[in-house]
Amino acid sequence: MSTYVYGITRNSPDLERAARPDGVGDPPRPVRVLSQGQLAALVSDAPEDLRPKRRDLLAHQHVLTEAGTTGTVLPLRFGGVSSDDEAVAAVLAEREEHYLERLDAVDGKAEYNVKADHDEEAVLHRVLADDPELRAMGAAQQAAGGGSQEEKLRLGELIVAAVRRREELDRDEVHRALADAAVASAPGPESSGWVANLSYLVDRERAEEFLSAAAEFQRVNPQLRLQVNGPLPPYSFVE
Repeated sequence: MSTYVYGITRNSPDLERAARPDGVGDPPRPVRVLSQGQLAALVSDAPEDLRPKRRDLLAHQHVLTEAGTTGTVLPLRFGGVSSDDEAVAAVLAEREEHYLERLDAVDGKAEYNVKADHDEEAVLHRVLADDPELRAMGAAQQAAGGGSQEEKLRLGELIVAAVRRREELDRDEVHRALADAAVASAPGPESSGWVANLSYLVDRERAEEFLSAAAEFQRVNPQLRLQVNGPLPPYSFVE
């Protein structure tokens, strides 16, 4: 039977003694510790029909959360399956130095994912406020009863271009506002339709500082809607 892998951590007696929740599958597969040298992997038997169902996604996250109470864990994203326990142990042995280095790098840290999108009405006000020429064109058309169809199209094209430029500026400004409160940053999980989608590795001791920076940025940038999700296992900072 193939082996489902949840995450990698340091080998320790605390991990062996810790109560481990049920894993993925229906019925849930028992989670076990697979030790190899200085490392250990949290694994279970892999279901034959594994799918990203809500119950299994939550089970995967719960295993990582519980393991995190005993030490730092390098999380695998949902769906990590190896051929068997021996193959997992072989990878732990082969890449022990690398995994120990990554564990050191994320010790005491958590991931925060930040997504931002535009409030359409607010961003329109912002681009018009920032561009006197564009604002004057709009006012002139309004005074002329809307202007010709060609004028309307031209104004619409200019506004769309201005909004796109604002998206680029806002993406950079989101990062600039948050980067100083984080240890590292990375692109967020693939997801379309966002002005910004970034993940940050944050010292747990500086989590309030990071969240305050996000709240202050939101306050002074009403054209944006920020979504901050965390603390999370450091998915974006683990190979």
